[in-house]
Formats: sequence, C-alpha cells, structure tokens
Amino acid sequence: MPDRRSLTAGETDRPEAVSSAVLPTIREILRFDDVARALPEVLSGEDGLDRPVRWVHVSETAESARLVSGGELLLSTGAGWPTDDDALLALAAGLAEGGIAGLVLELSDRMPQPPVAIVDGFRASGMPFIVLHREVRFIAITEAVHSRIIADQMVALRARDEIHALFTELSLRGSPADFIVAEAARALGAAVVLEDLNHRVIAASGVDAAAVVLADWEQRSRRAHRGAGDERWLITPIEARGMRWGHLIALPGLPHPAGRSNVLEQAAVALALSRLADRDADEWTRQSHDRLLGALLGRRFASESGLVARFEASGLPVAGRVLSGAVVGVGGGAGVGGSGGSQGSGRPGRLDAAALADAARQAARGQGLDVLVAQHPERTEVMLVLAVSSRAERPVTDAALTAVAQAIGRAVGGAAGDGSAGDGAAVTVALGSQAPGIPGLLASIAEAGQLIARADGRRSRGVTILRAEHRPLLRLVTTLGADPRMQEHSELMLRPLIDFDLANGGDLLDVLRAYAAHPGNRTRAAAASHLSRSVFYQRIALIEDLLGMDLDDGETLSALHAALLARSARG
Repeated sequence: MPDRRSLTAGETDRPEAVSSAVLPTIREILRFDDVARALPEVLSGEDGLDRPVRWVHVSETAESARLVSGGELLLSTGAGWPTDDDALLALAAGLAEGGIAGLVLELSDRMPQPPVAIVDGFRASGMPFIVLHREVRFIAITEAVHSRIIADQMVALRARDEIHALFTELSLRGSPADFIVAEAARALGAAVVLEDLNHRVIAASGVDAAAVVLADWEQRSRRAHRGAGDERWLITPIEARGMRWGHLIALPGLPHPAGRSNVLEQAAVALALSRLADRDADEWTRQSHDRLLGALLGRRFASESGLVARFEASGLPVAGRVLSGAVVGVGGGAGVGGSGGSQGSGRPGRLDAAALADAARQAARGQGLDVLVAQHPERTEVMLVLAVSSRAERPVTDAALTAVAQAIGRAVGGAAGDGSAGDGAAVTVALGSQAPGIPGLLASIAEAGQLIARADGRRSRGVTILRAEHRPLLRLVTTLGADPRMQEHSELMLRPLIDFDLANGGDLLDVLRAYAAHPGNRTRAAAASHLSRSVFYQRIALIEDLLGMDLDDGETLSALHAALLARSARG
C-alpha cells in the first residue's frame, strides 16, 4: 500500500540547481595547455583534485576568505598576502571554511617558494593547493575554464530538455512502468530499479549481472535508505498527490550531462503519472508477476542464478525453499474466456483475469504461502499460473489450495454481479511436484498444466484439487523433461497418428488422449472427445489399425500415454 507523506517545516523536494556533472574538475584544469605549460605541482589535497570548479577568480588579498561563496578555484601571486605565519594559517583556514575548490599560486622572483605556513594550513584542511613554477597569463586560464563551463552548461541544458521531452512523451503515451525504468537505465547507462514501499523489486533494467545486483536486495535497500552500508545509490521517491508509492533507484554509473539526479527525477515523475493512471494499488505488483512468470515460461532468461535473484528480489524466496507450480482454471477446470458464458451455468458473463489473480494472491498470503500469480501467458482463456514457495517442513496443503480456489470463486461471483460466494463456479487448482530450483519450478508448472488439461469438463461447479503426486506417470515424464530418448519414444509411438491427422485434418491424437485419460471407460472417453459412442469406437478401431496395437493391453496403453504426455510437454 502507498504511504501518505507530508513535508515537515523547512523541508522541500527539489532537483539540484546545478549539476556537478557539467563542471570541470581541478584535475582537468591542470591538464589545460596554458596550465600544463606552467608546470603545476600539487602540494596538498591530492584527494580533492576531482572537486568540481564552479568558477575561476583571481584574488590577491587576505580578505578573499570572506568574499568567496564556494566552489571557486582561486588564482594568486600572493602579492597581497600577510607575511606572519599566524595570519597565513588564518587565511588558509578561512578559505577552507569558505568552501573554495582550491588555490593556485604562481611562483615568481618575489615569492620563489610558497610560504610554509600556508602550505601547512592547506594540508591540515585537505584543501588542494597547487603552485605554478612558470609564469602564466591568468586571463588565459580564466577564459579557458569559463568557456568550458558555459559550453558544458549549454550541453546540460540541451540534455535536460531532451530528458524532459523523453519522459513527458512516455507519460503522455501511457507507457508501462517497466518501459519507463528501461528508458531511465538507457539514459543513465546504469542499472535502475523500481521498488515498492516494502523494498520488493517491481522492475529492473540495465541489470546485466542480476544475480549480483539484486542479491539480498531487500536487506541492502533498507540499509541504503537508512544511510548505512557502502551502497552509492541515488534514490528518488515516486509520489503524487501526497502519496508515496515506492522508490526509483539508480546504481553507480557515469555522470550524465543533465545530472543523474535530474534524469532519475524526470523518470520518477513519469512513473508517478503512470501510477495515477493505474486502475488499483496492486497494478505494479501484477505487472511484475506477469513479467517474471512470462520470462520463466517463455525461457527468456540468460541464467538460472539471474532469474533466482529476480524472483527473490520480487518477494518470492527461493534459496532454502521448496518450489511448486500451480495452475488454476475457472469453468470446467480449463478456464473461460474474458467474455461470454451463460449466467445459468454459474459462469460469469465477463471475467477479469487481473481481479482473479489479485484474489488468488491475497488468499495465498492469508494461508502463509509466498506466491507469484499471473495470467497464464500462453493461454487466451482465463487461466492463472502460480509460483509457490514453501518451507520443506510446511508443505502446501489441500486446505490452503481450497482457500485460494474459494477466493477465486468469490471473485467470479462478484464479476457475475450476483453477490454469490462463488459456489456455482467450477474452480480447479492443479499443483505440480515439489522442486528445489527454477528448472524444477518450470517442470512443476508444466505438470500442473497437464493436470488441468486432463480435468477439462469433469466439473461443472465447486472446487477441485489435483496433485501431480497422484499421477506417477505424469511425474515420470516431466522428470525426464526434454530427454531426447523420451522425444524419440513419443515420435515412434505416435507418428502414424500424427501423419494421418495432418493429411486428413483428423482428431486421432485427441481421441487417444481421451481414451488414455479414462482407461476402461469408453463411455466417459467418448464424452470427453465430444463424439458419439459409435463414432468414438470407429476412431479407436482406426487407431489400432494404424498403430498395429491393441489398446486394451495395459502396457501398450501406458506407453502411448507416456508418449502423449511427452508430446504435450513440448507444447
């Protein structure tokens, strides 16, 4: 949930006035031709040579300390300096307190060596103090530096205009959060992470080594927000109308001419506008789960460790946990479309997958389950896929799955507008085998999908719980996965039927699948195939002729069933 935020007295939220990214540093100025020819020597403050220089000013008096405003690089010949050590020490201390970037002293016949007292004073404060061993025209230095500053500030202004135009266009176009984050990462050339108020990652981009960048994200983020630890993150809140929704974080990267904080703030404004346009408070979570489970099911991830880091950063524990995949279908077990369906059958006239996903997510959390929930990315009908994380000593129970199904049923009843508890809706929850890691989770979801497919049409109302552990053959085939030998077995067993169906537009594979799902009960198998018994028997006879096998033989039917499961697992 968002936080309502109020500003305390004297507190403001505003971008930096001038970005130090566009200002030259002392180190860069020492490399300018006119300065380099004067043989500069750094006597103190080497660690401060990367300080930005806001302006260059020539000053010869002891009153310089009270005239500076900070960030200046002072040029001097020491002509108006005091001669006693105490006054020189006071001058050095005053300049340091005034916040100058540094002091450059040109040595001459009148002052062939810098006063020891002022060198000691600058060394004590760590302020850069440089002497020039040859004469130089100060006007040449000031002109070169000021030209550079003005030119860079013009570049910065143009860059700011471009950044403002970019994120304004994204806002007007209604771009989703992950795309806005990706554009911010591209602009900064660094990793950018969007997190919610619980420090769960909603979107991340520019994360080449996700396993490293996102590892232990919540703990590291909490430390960074407290100012603890050594994370050099740039953090900007996402807020609008007094509500704080999360934070946008840029990890260390190169300077940007528009200022890194300015880029991040413009992206944060675009995200805030996008957030205000969302339909509800769970929209970001829903989008995050959709992307993660879509990447898993579509095999769109470069490494297992990277995907593990993304899952954990999004709030699903993986390390030391047991993972399971679940698929939830609404209406006869296999789901219903986003529209259509008769009210009399208990199926709603219109289903919103997002509303059902939210109901499933909240119910699962109420049962103590860590889950990611999304609409199945490979299905057009409403079908939810869940990634479930549980402790080994606390397995997922039927009671927990039933609670999830009932919550979805209530959401279906609400969509139907009848105020029912959802008892008339058929909700089927299929749970795959337990898995120790991401590849196993992928296989577990595939198992659950197979269970749902087999349950199609078996229930007209109420809750059905299916478990892969009750389907040993399915577990065996899923365990073998993409083993070439299993694929070869599937091809050899089913090739005659595949060739016949392709040549004749037939349905022999579907008939065989129904027969294998209901062994010994041809009446139910015929009903599942949506064929009359006589036509179904004709199809079975044709299958036996094409295969040269007797489907009443248990071993033969088991081998064919395994071949069908392996084929379905390949999609």
